[in-house]
Amino acid sequence: MHSYSQIKAMLAISRASLRSILRSPSAVVFSIAFPLIFILVFGFLSSGGNINVKVALAPKADTTNLVYAKVKSLAGLKFVVADQATVSAELAKGRITALIDIQPTQNPNQPYQIQLTSSAAANPQNIQLIKSILNAVIANINSTQFKDAPTIAVVKNEVIEVPGRTYRTIDFILPGQLGFSLLSSGVFGVAFLFFNLRQQLVLKRFYATPIRRLYIILGEALSRVIFQLMTAVIIIGIGHFAFNFTLVHGWITFLNIMALSFIALVLFMGFGFIVSGVAKNESTIPPFANLITLPQFLLAGTFFSVDSFPKWLQPFCNILPLTHFNNAMRDIAFEGANLFSVGNEIGILLAWIVIVYAVAYKIFKWE
Repeated sequence: MHSYSQIKAMLAISRASLRSILRSPSAVVFSIAFPLIFILVFGFLSSGGNINVKVALAPKADTTNLVYAKVKSLAGLKFVVADQATVSAELAKGRITALIDIQPTQNPNQPYQIQLTSSAAANPQNIQLIKSILNAVIANINSTQFKDAPTIAVVKNEVIEVPGRTYRTIDFILPGQLGFSLLSSGVFGVAFLFFNLRQQLVLKRFYATPIRRLYIILGEALSRVIFQLMTAVIIIGIGHFAFNFTLVHGWITFLNIMALSFIALVLFMGFGFIVSGVAKNESTIPPFANLITLPQFLLAGTFFSVDSFPKWLQPFCNILPLTHFNNAMRDIAFEGANLFSVGNEIGILLAWIVIVYAVAYKIFKWE
């Protein structure tokens, strides 16, 4: 007599559950079509740019002049203070839009010369914005304090460009959309799945078989993981081949992204187990699920950098697990980092996994 195979039973559940997912129009729409709509819109609108206008001061720039004092106090320009190596690296990546160098001439009666240095990763519109701001500051100083002088400073038209990888809007948007797809599928998919399995007494029927409870969960979870990783491949593929989404090291970068997506999906499915446990009926699932997904969708750097939010809100944004997935994803895709390089972000995701599944274990209901 052959012994009962838990693995075969688990795989059978996975196959049946995967067929059910693929036959569900809502699963396909919300997991693939919905994020792809955002990617298509932002892909076509993309002009290749950065999100924030950040600047830095050149190492030997003159800081004793009135122009620098006025510019430094402007809210529109955020000055980054760091060592020269960090500034150069951030400039090449486009995270710093421009380096501002203000120098006096040998003749004290001649205007200050302002030179901008940028990279291909910066949005040209932001460069023009910086020029406009500087010229407006200079014009204001001239009109109020130096009416008899031609001008206190001149912004050079030519911008020095350092080598840098072109950073497109899609490079920022796609990681956020992939993260949102994983989050939505993990929370809503798992919550509705296990709630309905209980309501329709499917779990009770499983109890009549020799398969253990752990393998029931693993079987259903495996189908969800396979399906959602398939959607990740589609999203990344369309982003890369249609809109030049950056994969620095090709297949190596892609595999790192898939591994990161797997870790994130495991975490987000844990939220789904919690929602299925606390929901009293099917109509209460969306409100509970939205409490988890909407704050992350809006505040985790999906469309805008966390730096764009008020400072009082940023600590909360940096707690959200989707924020750390988005940050790690962008570092891997655009900067060529590997999983070890984003170990801090992954460590936070793993800590969330421990917390979430500890809660899920306490409140998950089988009946």
